[in-house]
Amino acid sequence: MKNADQQELFHKNEKLINMVIERAKRDFPEEIAMIGLTGSFRTGDFHDKSDLDLIIINNNNQGWDFSSCFILGDVGYDIYCTPWETRIEDQAALESPMNSSLIDLQVLYCAKPEYMEKFNAYRQRALDILAKPIGSECIGRAKKWLDSAKQEYANTLLAGDLGAVRLASGEVVYNLVNALASLNNTYFKRGLKRYLEDISTWQYLPGNFEAIYMDVINAKTMDEIRNTSYILLSSINNLYNSLYQKYVVQPVPSYDNLAGTYEELWCNYRNKIIASTEAKDKSYAFYTAMGTQQFLDEMTESRGTRKFDLMQHFDADQLDLFKEQFLLAMDEYLEEYNRTGQPIERYDTFEELYRQYMKV
Repeated sequence: MKNADQQELFHKNEKLINMVIERAKRDFPEEIAMIGLTGSFRTGDFHDKSDLDLIIINNNNQGWDFSSCFILGDVGYDIYCTPWETRIEDQAALESPMNSSLIDLQVLYCAKPEYMEKFNAYRQRALDILAKPIGSECIGRAKKWLDSAKQEYANTLLAGDLGAVRLASGEVVYNLVNALASLNNTYFKRGLKRYLEDISTWQYLPGNFEAIYMDVINAKTMDEIRNTSYILLSSINNLYNSLYQKYVVQPVPSYDNLAGTYEELWCNYRNKIIASTEAKDKSYAFYTAMGTQQFLDEMTESRGTRKFDLMQHFDADQLDLFKEQFLLAMDEYLEEYNRTGQPIERYDTFEELYRQYMKV
């Protein structure tokens, strides 16, 4: 871009910014807290048709009336508001894909000093999170994005036309790149057109990431889109699993953390499994088996018990065999109790229970 054109663009932006600030001061002195600059004009990565990205933080619902969307010449502008309690809160917790608009914001206007203090506190929260080493916190954030990607991948399989499949694949990619940002405990510092450049600087990436990423974008048919989306999803899911094992401290079964869990397994699932399998009620048995597996998986993740794979033994035509495998798993879970010295809270009579429960 020629220097003269650049200066003209800067001059136009200055007039727009002054207009927006003037309206905020005049018509929304209590409703609009802050106005800041983000996007390509903040990073210097603009072109002659770039719009002006302003972050306008509103204090209340009346502040939404400040919003406006218009076209000036041949460039569109969206003057939108960002509430403290939703978008700013999400950005401070690094739960948003637009964290740069908090962390790197250039403040242009602040109605009151206390708003700047509030803003700086939010920004510091984000910076404090980014300063932490990779661990359970950022890997937990990555899981949310990864789970969303898996849901969108299902939509690529369910959609019946090319456009819908391609759109779902876009959602897969979008969620996966945000999962990658979380896995690396970082954020996108520039806009969409620089995503790959940003990602290339991160420490943890799947092998051959850019190629499999571009394969999704270059895919032509519905089958190609589905297959390439699966490969990208699988690669980042594998990366997540390896980083989870590397950085998340695994719990160890103990006297305290196992307390009550065997009794809960008995209470919620044992008799249901026995009743459903002996009655040959396939649907009831299936749902009970699913609930049992979910409980056991939760115990493995949160208490550190051994991994149980009950569902591999479920066969609707051989429910008695499944019951046997469940009872065997109950015995093995009891061994976890025994190793920690945790006693089972079990009573033969109501009177025994009453004395213990009532502390008499």
